[in-house]
Amino acid sequence: MKAIISAISHFVPPNIIPNSWFEDKLETSDEWIRTRTGIVERRFLESGATSDLLVPCIQEILEKKSLKPEDIDAIIVATITPDNVFPACAATVQKKLGMSKAWGFDLSAACSGFLYGLEIGAALVQSSAYKRVLVCGADMMSSILNPEDRSTYVLFGDGGGAVLLEPSDDDEYGILDSRLYMDGRGGSNLYMIAGGSAKPTTVETAANKEHYVVQDGQSVFKAAVIGMAEVAAEIMERNNLKSDDIAWLVPHQANLRIIDATRKRMGLDPEKVMINIDKYGNTTAGTIPIALSELYHHKKIKKGDRLVLASFGAGYTWGAIYIRWAID
Repeated sequence: MKAIISAISHFVPPNIIPNSWFEDKLETSDEWIRTRTGIVERRFLESGATSDLLVPCIQEILEKKSLKPEDIDAIIVATITPDNVFPACAATVQKKLGMSKAWGFDLSAACSGFLYGLEIGAALVQSSAYKRVLVCGADMMSSILNPEDRSTYVLFGDGGGAVLLEPSDDDEYGILDSRLYMDGRGGSNLYMIAGGSAKPTTVETAANKEHYVVQDGQSVFKAAVIGMAEVAAEIMERNNLKSDDIAWLVPHQANLRIIDATRKRMGLDPEKVMINIDKYGNTTAGTIPIALSELYHHKKIKKGDRLVLASFGAGYTWGAIYIRWAID
């Protein structure tokens, strides 16, 4: 028995922030941002929290599948921007949607969070203990960005997506293989200084602006170019996949140059790579489910298509998952 994605949806806020919006706030320009990242615009949530990015996604999934909230068995939310430190964002989403029979939890793996969640969700379904598991990836990155730091403020956006996992007796479809990694030695290159138990929140930490994303961009870029490309190639080799076998690479949307390095390592044509970083920026755990959902809703994938999802993020965390699409 395999776990298949039986439904998918995404949501991004309506508030569009073009690159030009930053020009009178930071020493930057539309050209500088485009040429270095591929980002043209992103979305910022004007009010609400991360759970509000997921509620519309899950509502759409329930409606499309003709399910009631109590039909959901478990919910996994991958995020680094939960509504609160606790309770979990998963619990907040459960409450808002009335999914009274679902248990769940949050998962913190930054940009690789959705892939980590997909691995766990698939295992829950394949154990036969749970029939319907929601795996979500969402981040409200605007809530943890320093508006005075041009190296991070222009890179990120808000958004999220969700998939419903269900069992299938056809082993030819669904989540077929995965390779997930972590190297904590990279943690000092992308992190938040304060707000955890190592450095609790104080008036001083707030005054020192220690609750924002800190990134050594060059170090992260170098590691991501290698990590994401190599793990994507590894998943191909493990499954005897050639470039012609793959319908789509769905990569984490952090930087066009990282995506292109992965594409070249896999030997794929540019037309087989899903790219939407230009519209949304880096939504962290939200990028892959948003991209996958857009592919599906734009009718660019069909049943039987072979997909590779690949990511790299803070931690360091990285990985790739091989899926054979099961929705008509």
